Amino acid sequence: MDLDALAGCLSSSACLVTQTTSGLIIGMLLFLVAVGLTLIFGVLKVVNFSHGAFYMFGAYFAMTAYQLTGSFALAMLAGAAGTAILGLIFERVFMSRVYGADVLMQLLVCYAFVLIFDDVVRLIWGPEFKSMGMPSAFQVMPLFIAGGVVPPYYLLLIGVALVAAIVLGIGLSRSRIGKVIRAAAQNPGMVSALGINTGLIYGGVFALGGMLAGLAGALAAPVRSLTPGMGFSVLIESFIVTVIGGMGSILGALIGALLLGLIRSFGSLGFPLFTEGLMYLFMVIVLVSKPTGLFGKEAA
Repeated sequence: MDLDALAGCLSSSACLVTQTTSGLIIGMLLFLVAVGLTLIFGVLKVVNFSHGAFYMFGAYFAMTAYQLTGSFALAMLAGAAGTAILGLIFERVFMSRVYGADVLMQLLVCYAFVLIFDDVVRLIWGPEFKSMGMPSAFQVMPLFIAGGVVPPYYLLLIGVALVAAIVLGIGLSRSRIGKVIRAAAQNPGMVSALGINTGLIYGGVFALGGMLAGLAGALAAPVRSLTPGMGFSVLIESFIVTVIGGMGSILGALIGALLLGLIRSFGSLGFPLFTEGLMYLFMVIVLVSKPTGLFGKEAA
C-alpha cells in the first residue's frame, strides 16, 4: 500500500490527467465488451461465457487487416465485421440449440468454445505473443493537457467508444428495430405472435454483441499484446462491470466500466499489490448495498 503516491498523484494535475486518461481507455474498452455481454443477456437470457473470444478475434482480425492494407480504418472495420459474422454463425449453429436449457449446459457449451477458439488462434496465428504496433498516423507527439501526457490514439479510442455508446443508446431507445429488440427481451412470445422472426432478432443481437467486442479488440490491438486466451481476463472484468452496472442495463455497463477503469488506474498507484482485489471489493460493496446493481431492475 502506497497512499503517499496516490495522494501525490491526486494533488498533481499532470498525474491526474495521465491516470484519468488511462482509466478512461480501460473503461471504454471494458464498456464495449460488457455492453455486448449485457445486451445478449438482456434479450437472449444467456450468459455468454465465450464473449471474450470475440474480443480476441477482433484484435487478430484487425492486426491481419492492418498488415495487409496498412489502413487502421479498414483494420477496425475488419475486426468489427469479422466478429459480427462469427457471432451470427456461432449463435445460429450452436447457441440457438441451448436456449431454455439448464444454465450449466449453456456455460459448458460456451466454455468449450473458449478452449476451441483459443486453439484456432494458435493454429492460425501461432502461440507466441504478437504486436500490431501503433498505426503510423498516430506516431506523433503526444498532447500535453495540464502537464499530463495524452497520446492522440487514446483520444481516438475514447471517441470511438463514446460514439458507439451514443449510437447504441439512441438506436435501442428510438428506432423501430430497437423497440422490437426491447420488446423481444420483455416478451418474446408476443413478438413472435405478431409475425416477427425472433430467431432473426436473436441472431442480430448476438452479432451486434460480437461486433462490439470485436471493435474493442481492434481498438486494443495497437496498445496491447496479442496472445491466445487474451479474452479471458477481459471477460472476467466485463462480468464485474455488468454485475456492478446491473445485468441488462446499457447505461449501467457504461458507468460500471468507467468506474472500474478509474479504480484500476488510480488503484495501481495506491494499492499496487491489491488492484485486482479493489475491483472485487467494489463489486461486493455495490451488491451488498444494491443487489441488482447500480442500474439493474428487480425481477417482476
